[in-house]
Amino acid sequence: MPGSSADRGGLPPRKLGGLVVGAQGLGCLSLSSFYGATDRAEAIATVHEAIERGVTLLDTADVQGLGHGERLVGAAVAGRRDRVLIATKVGLERSASGEFLGVRGDRAYIRSRCEGSLTRLGVDHLDIYTKHWAAPGERIEEAMAAMAELVEEGKVRHVCLSEVSAGTLRRAHAVHPVAAVQAEWSLWTRGVEDEVLGVCRELGIGIIASCPLGRGFLAGQVTPATIFRDEDFRRTLPRFSGGNLARNLRSLEPLRALAQRYELTLAQLCLAWLHHQGEDVVAIPGTGRRDHLAENLTATRVRLSAGQLVEIEAALPPGAVSGERYGAFLMGLVGN
Repeated sequence: MPGSSADRGGLPPRKLGGLVVGAQGLGCLSLSSFYGATDRAEAIATVHEAIERGVTLLDTADVQGLGHGERLVGAAVAGRRDRVLIATKVGLERSASGEFLGVRGDRAYIRSRCEGSLTRLGVDHLDIYTKHWAAPGERIEEAMAAMAELVEEGKVRHVCLSEVSAGTLRRAHAVHPVAAVQAEWSLWTRGVEDEVLGVCRELGIGIIASCPLGRGFLAGQVTPATIFRDEDFRRTLPRFSGGNLARNLRSLEPLRALAQRYELTLAQLCLAWLHHQGEDVVAIPGTGRRDHLAENLTATRVRLSAGQLVEIEAALPPGAVSGERYGAFLMGLVGN
């Protein structure tokens, strides 16, 4: 068996630009209502348990639950603020009913949203402030200049970009240092490897791997019988619907067989693969449950051989996934 269980009170270190954080953070999307109703008490208990187990990075966004996600994270870190780094995002707009409206990066908007995030989180600074995507043709320089002002004022410590192209990343970094790029990265989503990853490593920028379990798919949480509730964001995603879902479930079987042979859960195998992609990669799987948290953190201690990594990639190679990550509107807002 290629690994052992995670210890309490410490995770292997990783570098995000000038920041040193634990190898696995906590994506807080699952704490809000993005995938359906949540248990507030269990969500807060999960954050507390994560901190006790050595998680140092909590990732949220102003659009998660229309501010509910930030308020919940703020409540969870009260009295524990000095033990964690808080990352939140700005730029993706939603209406009061939750409809996605587009992306903004103008100075006034960024400054206003930053103040709102600070209030909802109940903190005096953000450790990482992430520009959420970039609109087609957006002048990223204006957004980065606004971020630089916030850094100078002490309201933000480090700047991150989310789901941008290699060209946009270079232009942004020329205005103000980018500590990290956040992008979906997993055995299910490999696009960051094409160009962005190389630029990050050239410029000394870390990578925050979001959705490392494919929104639950790589954790084995989705079956042919799964019915997504009306409020579950996955109902809108092509990979989770119709023939795409059936094909994707079939493509997962070789990976599931490998996990069984390695005496790991499917989630642990997929996270362990990501942890082996570099000392500058931090995965942020999301969960609102302590049992899933413990399972996920075990992956930071798994050791895979070069041969096992080859086997894993052969089991679910790039291009094996059916369907886009998002519908047409949102796909038009990523990778610009």
